[in-house]
Amino acid sequence: MNQDIIEGKWKQLRGSIRNQWGKLTDDDLDRLDGNQQYLSGKLQERYGWAKDKADEEIKRFEKSLH
Repeated sequence: MNQDIIEGKWKQLRGSIRNQWGKLTDDDLDRLDGNQQYLSGKLQERYGWAKDKADEEIKRFEKSLH
């Protein structure tokens, strides 16, 4: 998904992201504000995933939105 689309639909995606990755805090989501790189970093931190795994999970999530 294009970064501009993520940023533009951030309010709608926020709830879906929270449902997908429940370990993310409200503060994480406030700071995330549609930034895919920040999301990847937070998934790595909260779930102990490698960068590749976090990026793969984000891509899988994006595909589920279509």
